[in-house]
Amino acid sequence: MLDVGNKSPEEAVGADAPAVGIPAPASAPEAAEAQDPAGAGAPAGLAPAPLRPYLIVAGVLCALYFLYSWVQYAHFRTPSWDLGIFGQSVRAYAEFRAPIVDIKGPGFPILGDHFSPVTALLAPLYWIWPSPVALLFAQAALFAASSVVVGRTAQQVLGSRAAGLGLAIAYGLSWGLQEAVKSDFHEIAFAVPLLALTCRALILGRWSLAASWAVPLILVKEDMGLTVAMVGAVLFLKGSRRLGAALAAFGVAAFALTVLVLIPAASSLGQYDYWSKIEKTGEGADTSFGQIVGDALASGDRWEMVLHLFAITGFLALRSPLVLLVLPTLGWRFLSQDPNHWGMLWHYSAILMPVVFLALVDGARAVRTSPRAWLVSYGRVVVPVATAVALALAAHLPLRELTKPETYRADARVAQARAALATVPKGVSVETDVSLLAHLTADHRVYWAGTSQDVDPDYLVYDLRGWSQHASDPELLASQLHPRARYELTHRSDGFAVLKRR
Repeated sequence: MLDVGNKSPEEAVGADAPAVGIPAPASAPEAAEAQDPAGAGAPAGLAPAPLRPYLIVAGVLCALYFLYSWVQYAHFRTPSWDLGIFGQSVRAYAEFRAPIVDIKGPGFPILGDHFSPVTALLAPLYWIWPSPVALLFAQAALFAASSVVVGRTAQQVLGSRAAGLGLAIAYGLSWGLQEAVKSDFHEIAFAVPLLALTCRALILGRWSLAASWAVPLILVKEDMGLTVAMVGAVLFLKGSRRLGAALAAFGVAAFALTVLVLIPAASSLGQYDYWSKIEKTGEGADTSFGQIVGDALASGDRWEMVLHLFAITGFLALRSPLVLLVLPTLGWRFLSQDPNHWGMLWHYSAILMPVVFLALVDGARAVRTSPRAWLVSYGRVVVPVATAVALALAAHLPLRELTKPETYRADARVAQARAALATVPKGVSVETDVSLLAHLTADHRVYWAGTSQDVDPDYLVYDLRGWSQHASDPELLASQLHPRARYELTHRSDGFAVLKRR
């Protein structure tokens, strides 16, 4: 740990480093002392980058991410059923059970939906903090940790602490990460720092380390095998042909194995259900794959997302081969017929953020030797421009809500939701709606209203906003959803109803 009151030689060099785009003078011993997050010293010729400033930035980002997530959870503003799903699966891992997620359907094996065994790593945290809020904290910490990798890499490669800190902040406030925080927890939280470390290793020319950080991505989600394959392609292009070809083959094989064998074997459907996202339904359902591709490429909505993706880097990320790593994710999103996959909302762009920001660093380094004077000049100013753009965009992104007093104000609906939950005994089975799912997973067996099939849970807890036609008679709603059982009303407010099976 560095002494707070005295600057180390590394700090002194970093503080006096010249502007972006000009390498800072650094002696070989100083360069050898700089340590990267993977534990390896920075290659000779790179500016040192002390860890402490970036840990401070990461700490602030983690606090902002978690505060937003916690307020959203505490005020029952959960946007989807995903936090409940992951809360249920992580609880199962923590209790040494198979990851069965009844929210998706009674006895539903979650590895038959998406292949994300990496979430089992959260089990120890869940032992200490048995709540879905623990998952929100873990995601905040993982996102924030990746900013350390991005910022320190920028400082070491570009030779400026201002560039490093500016890019760490710009990255931390990027729309991809903020929208992911707003979307509650998802397994991609693990992919974000892994991709940051992979890209850092590629920039520093550490080929074996890049492959080592890339391989675990196959345990995050099934489509990440294709991203691993693209890392292999980048290694191949950079000259590490044997390792690159092996990693590319491994990534493709991992993808094929998960979607064609492992997921179908675990799924009650016996197949990978998300192929249907590529198929058209309704009018034009018989459209060929070629026409689907053509329609996707002609879609303005999809290209708008791509425009925003590269605009936040001043388009200089396009100068780096690292940008190839975004292609697998953009590919399946372009082909998907689900509009949720096309735009800037939800969590789908979070894994693209470390790639484009570190591609920006690589691109800024690459243009230093360009014969075009204007491009050299642009490379020197692009990082502060990207930082300014990120700060300007932040005024219109989710974290801005933290500056508003009404964000923290609990209204009557929050009180009603808490009162409804308080009437449900621990340990019973419950069927409920999206707004309450995550709040019950820690100590109940939870089903989602509409997917419990032939199961008649002990309790039903309904958010009456979603059942407006039955708001006046919740018992009638219960009889329609569960005709074989009889339920009696035990608690009722303007917004919620609790019924118990007789």
